[in-house]
Amino acid sequence: MKSHEQLSAFGESSTGGHEKVSPRAIADGFDGTRLTQARRLAGLTKKEVAERIGVSPSAVGQYEAGVTRPRPEHIPLLAEALTAPVQFFLSGRPHGKLDGSMAHFRSLRSARAYQRAKAIAYVEQVWELTHALEKRVQLPLIDLPGFAGGEVVSGVDLPREPAAAAQALRAAWGLGEGPISHMVRHMEAHGIVVSLPRPDEDSDSVDAFSTTQLPRPIVVLTSNRANDVYRHRFTAAHELGHLVLHGDTAAGDMQQEREANAFAAEFLTPRDSIVSELPIRTDFRRLSELRSKWGVSIDSLLYRCRELGLLSDSAASRAYQRLHELRDQPGFAPEPIVGYPGEQPVLLAHAFDLAASETGLTVPALARELCWSVPRVRELIGLPEQRPILKLVP
Repeated sequence: MKSHEQLSAFGESSTGGHEKVSPRAIADGFDGTRLTQARRLAGLTKKEVAERIGVSPSAVGQYEAGVTRPRPEHIPLLAEALTAPVQFFLSGRPHGKLDGSMAHFRSLRSARAYQRAKAIAYVEQVWELTHALEKRVQLPLIDLPGFAGGEVVSGVDLPREPAAAAQALRAAWGLGEGPISHMVRHMEAHGIVVSLPRPDEDSDSVDAFSTTQLPRPIVVLTSNRANDVYRHRFTAAHELGHLVLHGDTAAGDMQQEREANAFAAEFLTPRDSIVSELPIRTDFRRLSELRSKWGVSIDSLLYRCRELGLLSDSAASRAYQRLHELRDQPGFAPEPIVGYPGEQPVLLAHAFDLAASETGLTVPALARELCWSVPRVRELIGLPEQRPILKLVP
């Protein structure tokens, strides 16, 4: 275990060269909401944090509520327990605070409460990074009908019915009636921040989520969907549906999930455009061709066939069974997004690159500003992991 003195200093390699600040100064300027954020990011309960620093769970709750502040000797212990620089707990930095009702989650049943809390804290940090970059770089203006925050450039009001809203947004964004080539790139071009966290157990359980309750709309797409570009694109369109349909309503309603699915289906495969291309009986060769053309899964296409009356329920059920047998075959197997650059978020990485070239911004400098570790900044920007260069011993 590191000593208190070592934890107070934090070297350049871990935190970007934060200047040493005494535990007393941190305690005097302690921000309880930062403790909440760090605890949620670590996936820990108040009791677990309390056990690691030698206080009661109620004391941790009082720290977070701002009723009391931790003693100076507890500051390095908190930093160690939560894997955060001690400066992270200081007040005075922009903080995009959210609660669970402010984000729409793709999977309502599979995610546990602590996993959703971790996801919310992640979105807060995505906004904080975006805000820091926007002080240096002009990001695309927000062109999202109905969005109430930030700078809105669209004067279009969308219908509330999902399919009609999808048609109207396609028209507003000038996407025509055919396939959408790059779903994520179009979202970023219209001012939506899209993030793809590195995979972990919790992100796989949460699946995907979005919010309009910060100065920029944010969508987080998780790695379990990125393993198949077709599911990934549908999830992105699903979250876009939440942004335009449910931005002014509390999250957590299964009806909202169904509406977001209906929006995504119409946005990616407009009924009037695709109905004439769908087979009137199960034809997997044709469905595989349409998967490549429209960028949606065969499951989605089969659902569309049944929805439009081209397949009966029993025929669709048999088709799904047959499709299960074909999952590993060419034309049916999942295709990871690594081969599809237009479906990988790049907005924040490009903003950082521009700021670096024009203003000399560095990752360590950004880490100091945000009071994060350097690896955390690199992760949220989307920069490759830095690994040690190893050589074989002769």
